Formats: sequence, structure tokens, C-alpha cells
Amino acid sequence: MFLKKIICVLSVMPLLVVSSMTVKPLLLNNKMITVKKIGFPCKTPPIALVEKMLDSCKVEFNQIDQLNWPAFPYKPDVKFRIAYSRDEIYLQYIVKERFIRAHFSEDTGSQPYKDSCVEFFIIPAQDNIYYNLELNCIGTGTFAGGPNRKERTRFGSDVTKQIRRISSLGNNGFETKEGDYEWKITIAIPISLFCLSNVPKLEGRTIKANFYKCGDDLPDKHYLSWNPILMNSPDFHTPAFFGNLYFQD
Repeated sequence: MFLKKIICVLSVMPLLVVSSMTVKPLLLNNKMITVKKIGFPCKTPPIALVEKMLDSCKVEFNQIDQLNWPAFPYKPDVKFRIAYSRDEIYLQYIVKERFIRAHFSEDTGSQPYKDSCVEFFIIPAQDNIYYNLELNCIGTGTFAGGPNRKERTRFGSDVTKQIRRISSLGNNGFETKEGDYEWKITIAIPISLFCLSNVPKLEGRTIKANFYKCGDDLPDKHYLSWNPILMNSPDFHTPAFFGNLYFQD
């Protein structure tokens, strides 16, 4: 009888393991932000006006604070907020960190993830195409889209120049600096740039996205996310672990 009980327990253990693996991502993937809609008198408002509207509309900040990989324990203080209009998505990041770096000062050929970098990944349509915007602390960056990490279209400067951004650190590059730094970057992304997809109006929809902070070539290498990522090693190209954005009517 005792032997039968042992066999019974061993037989169900794989099911318990599979169950925990399938349920855990669902438990992790539950963050939600309600994205406020704000209006402007023009289609492409100046970034200074965007910043004023984010403040006057009391758009709340959210923390990028998930340390998903114990091998990279450094945790800078990172927060962001997001809003949108009929034509654009607006982002603002505020970062406090020990080291800053802006080796890349031109979008073409840049690798912003090696610098002090913030990132935004989003699936704006009802398909499997996700877009990633990666910007270093002076606003230099890349914009790409595709169904996975390998199959991606990296857009050229004719597209990236349409993404308006202003950093509190200016736009001149510099090598690694150590200190007690705080910097802010505000970004306006035209919705029309999600051109690999047929994007319906955002109003009233819930879509998947994630927000990141990294710095591959900084002395304190780090990988933080807004929504948790259940992977063995650092990987931001993980749509299965994106959180939810509800775009307010």
C-alpha cells in the first residue's frame, strides 16, 4: 500500500511542475495602466507643451523596478508615465543612477542598450508584431518592428527623426561618468510609425507593452522591467510577459 502511494505521488509530480510553469506567467503578467487621452491644438505639439500637459493632466508615474535576474542586482530608481492623443503616444522617463553614458550620439548605427538606456516595447495591433523603441540618456536610439527577436525591421533615420525627444542631459555624447545623476527624457511617437501593422484606433482598447531600463556597458550592468519577465537570462524580447495598457476613451 505504501509503495502504491509513492508511485501515485511520483506520477502526478510532472503535472504539478507543468501546472506551476503555466500558471506563474499568468500571475506575473497582470500589471495594468490606464493611459489618459490628452488633446493638443496641433498634430505635433512641441515637447515642452507635452511636458506641461502631462503635469496639468496629472498623468501618474509608474516604477520600472522588477529585478528579474539575480546576477544583475543593481537597481537604479526609474519611473515613467504614458499618455496619448489621436495621433501620438507620449512617454516620459525619469532616472536616478550611479553611472551615465551616452557613447552614441546619432541614431544611424547606434546601440543605445550599451549606454544608459530606456526602452518601450508595444504590440499596437491585433497581430504578433511588436515594436521596440530604445533610447539612450541623450535621446539617441533605434526603432524596429517584427514578430520576434530575429525577424525585425530596423527603421532608418527617415523614420526615427519623426520621433521627437528631448533629454535633460542635452544631445551631445559623452563617455561613462560616475556620480549621483538624475535625468529625464520626454518622447512623442507618431502612431503612424507602427506601419508594419494595421493599427485600429487606440481608444477603448487594451494592448500589450513593457517598459525597460538597461545599460550593458555601464560598470553597474543592469536589466529592469515594469512587468516581470520569467526567463532564465536577460531578454526583453518577451511579448508573453508584456503587461496591459488600457487606452482611455
